[in-house]
Amino acid sequence: MRLSGMLLSALVLTPGTVGLVLLLLTPRNAKSLHRWVGMLTSLATLGLALLAWSRFDISDPGFQFVEVRTWLPSLGISYRLGMDGIALVLVLLTALLQPVVMLSSWKQIDDKVKGYVASMLILETGMLGAFLATDLFLFYVFWELMLLPMYFIIGVWGGERRVYAAVKFVIFTLAGSLLMLVGILYLGSLHKASPAGVWSFAFEDIAKLTIPGGAGFWHNPQLLAFSVFALAFAIKVPVWPLHTWLPDAHVEAPTGGSIILAGVLLKLGTFGFLRYCRPLFPEAWQAATPLFVTLAVIAIIVGALVAYAQKDIKKLVAYSSVSHMGFVMLGLFGGTVTSTQGALLQMVNHGLSSGALFLLVGVIYDRRHTRLFEDFGGLAKVMPLYTAAFMITTLSSIGLPGLNGFVGELLIFLGSFKTQPVAVIIAATGVVLGAVYMLTVVQRVFWNPLVHEANRGLEDLTWREVTAFAPLGLAMIWIGVYPLPLLSLSEAAIRRLIGG
Repeated sequence: MRLSGMLLSALVLTPGTVGLVLLLLTPRNAKSLHRWVGMLTSLATLGLALLAWSRFDISDPGFQFVEVRTWLPSLGISYRLGMDGIALVLVLLTALLQPVVMLSSWKQIDDKVKGYVASMLILETGMLGAFLATDLFLFYVFWELMLLPMYFIIGVWGGERRVYAAVKFVIFTLAGSLLMLVGILYLGSLHKASPAGVWSFAFEDIAKLTIPGGAGFWHNPQLLAFSVFALAFAIKVPVWPLHTWLPDAHVEAPTGGSIILAGVLLKLGTFGFLRYCRPLFPEAWQAATPLFVTLAVIAIIVGALVAYAQKDIKKLVAYSSVSHMGFVMLGLFGGTVTSTQGALLQMVNHGLSSGALFLLVGVIYDRRHTRLFEDFGGLAKVMPLYTAAFMITTLSSIGLPGLNGFVGELLIFLGSFKTQPVAVIIAATGVVLGAVYMLTVVQRVFWNPLVHEANRGLEDLTWREVTAFAPLGLAMIWIGVYPLPLLSLSEAAIRRLIGG
């Protein structure tokens, strides 16, 4: 472990404290100022994330920039932050997407702008804190902190069925997280019952415990503890068949909410499996592997088929997330260093491509106030810049060689084939299905005849929209051509975790 001031605290707290205080000091109706506070705060957070990257030692598999502060000593709860390569990759993704979210909302959100920006800033603090917390109770605090701002983002600034979608999101998430809290308290009590004799929720202390097993399910404490953690994370991913909240949330959320939901919030579920379930419950992980591999393959195929059946572009992208996150779960439970690195990289890849797709769907909805395939056609002639951006993102999503999606899927398949060959063969059909439904979108929206007069005068991408898309497009190309810098960040941490 290496101490380095308060870099991680600055990273986590800048959006939810500094940005929030500045926002609260602004006049209520100064909408432009509210937007600029959100943008500049997000850029400052991105700068801190890049600073952490520049100082990060890729050869060190442990936590770096560690911060430890006493919080509730009698209960063994402490303020602990630490960054390993796994967390750094996802922190960079979060910090990159947040300015994109602010730009995408610049003109779309014109009502209660101050509240919207405040919700986004609090949400960013929750996401970053969850990735960096090394105390299980602190992790739970950040996990719950994300719930309220996302509820308001969907419920206040969403579509016609926004309240239904927001409530459904909260019910699903809260049900899993409350059970996870029971599991966290159980682990803390195990530490108190150990020779140490004190409560502790520090990850490094819990990781040293030998959690007992047993015959059957109800008499196996490790399997029971694994189950409550896995359920909370599976809902967040979401793993089939716990995915039903996701399409509603995506479709009803504003563009910025959809970007951050698909780009980061879903990754907190897969991150939880990797950070907590694998190292803390190794026997239960092995026992549950066949189940989760099966559910991952089902999600890949069913998600792709349901996406193909959609008539609304945003619904199609929402269901595609179920399929793509199935690939990530397959990589995690593939159990090898290669498959796990592929899963982590695919978390980033999906965050970039799905974020870009929701951004671009939001662009066309702002102009036409419809997302139905039948209302478009011939946009390639009218909006060439928009067409190019959508094509890059589509090819990234379907895994074209030279773009980021190909690298992640390749590593997942290569690594998982050693342990799950049948699952990989079946899952490979999901790649074909993904190409079918995404290229169908492209054909119907951009290359079919231009028959609707309302489409002839559509404005192409503005400078603000180009600026929002540019970092995502460049990242897709960079990772596809030269993924080594990103892979090298997490290799040591994953090898330590997997034992390879």
